[in-house]
Amino acid sequence: KREEFSLLIPYVRFRQDSLQEVPILLDSNIIIDGRIDKLCETGFIGGSLIVPKFVLEELQLLADSANETKRIPGKQGLENLKNLQDNDAIDVTIYDRDDFSESTVDAKLTELGLRLNARILTNDGNLVKVARLKGVTVLNLNELAVALKPKLTAGDEIDLQLVREGKDDHQAVGYLGDGTMIVGNHGVGLIGSRQKVVVCSEMQTNSGRPIIADLKSG
Repeated sequence: KREEFSLLIPYVRFRQDSLQEVPILLDSNIIIDGRIDKLCETGFIGGSLIVPKFVLEELQLLADSANETKRIPGKQGLENLKNLQDNDAIDVTIYDRDDFSESTVDAKLTELGLRLNARILTNDGNLVKVARLKGVTVLNLNELAVALKPKLTAGDEIDLQLVREGKDDHQAVGYLGDGTMIVGNHGVGLIGSRQKVVVCSEMQTNSGRPIIADLKSG
């Protein structure tokens, strides 16, 4: 299959037989997301990044849309793709062939993943489900972000910079390094300072809800 892949895209070569060198297909959502270059620079993923022609066309269609909510992400996606191509540390290839039996973008991505024995990098939950059902390996960036969030439980102590007022009059808000919001009860008078707080509820951040904490007494 490696030889077949080289015939399809002759200027892409594998350096060794390892999972790190398995090609990765990008969908439009993950290109618009804009975090791929930083992820590649960490070394956590490797291999050739492949942008199918139909994904590029989808981005161009969005960028040309009269609807501003579609046009802005489309233009951002094209800009992000250009930045990826300009990064010498990242190998990006455009896959030109469009001989698919499927018609939708997600279905084509899944078919191409099977054809090239490639992984798909995305943050689209529906694509994740469909591709995995078909036996394609999917790297879900949202799942990675959730997995890397600190697991806080009631009683955990945090050193927190209080930066603004909370929803309730007595609350102050701070953020962890990954962006997780911590709401500190009775901290409004200490905004601008760093305080020890103790987690008092486990409102998991997967749903976007903040973690509630109390100022540490003493």
